[in-house]
Amino acid sequence: MSSPSKRREMDLMKLMMSDYKVEMINDSTQEFYVDFHGPSGSLYQGGVWRVRVELPDAYPYKSPSIGFVNKIYHPNVDEMSGSVCLDVINQTWSPMFDLVNVFEVFLPQLLLYPNASDPLNGEAAALMMRDKTSYEQRVKEYCEKYAKPEDMGAVPEEKSSDEELSEDDSSGDEEVAGHADP
Repeated sequence: MSSPSKRREMDLMKLMMSDYKVEMINDSTQEFYVDFHGPSGSLYQGGVWRVRVELPDAYPYKSPSIGFVNKIYHPNVDEMSGSVCLDVINQTWSPMFDLVNVFEVFLPQLLLYPNASDPLNGEAAALMMRDKTSYEQRVKEYCEKYAKPEDMGAVPEEKSSDEELSEDDSSGDEEVAGHADP
């Protein structure tokens, strides 16, 4: 039987090899970001979310902690913290599951089939049950405002390293914002 740290490393490598963009936090295999694309055929299609993953010391015997970093409008995601209400992750987790399952099955299913009867975002749940058209419009507005693929390069400020900042600021001869082009 392999140790939890070996399994953690193996699952992380498998996730990276599945073409997910993974960014370590402080070079740790226990905390990292994954860029997650909204599933096709869903209201979230075209959106990209940065998802923070924290693996407990007892992973895979204990479930990972999953949270959306950029805002998403969904009955089962807390709008302020990004916490996910997902039975498979929170209650029925098994060591048979891995990180690829989270991003290829569990999160897409959550976005495709929201459960308004078990909400973390009561307002989204109520709107979904009361006025489906307005709910769908609000989801699309949030996708446009908070989940644009071009915004995924931006790292939350408190997580940026000096090296990343110097790379982003390499060309200092750009026009100052607000000046009109001639």
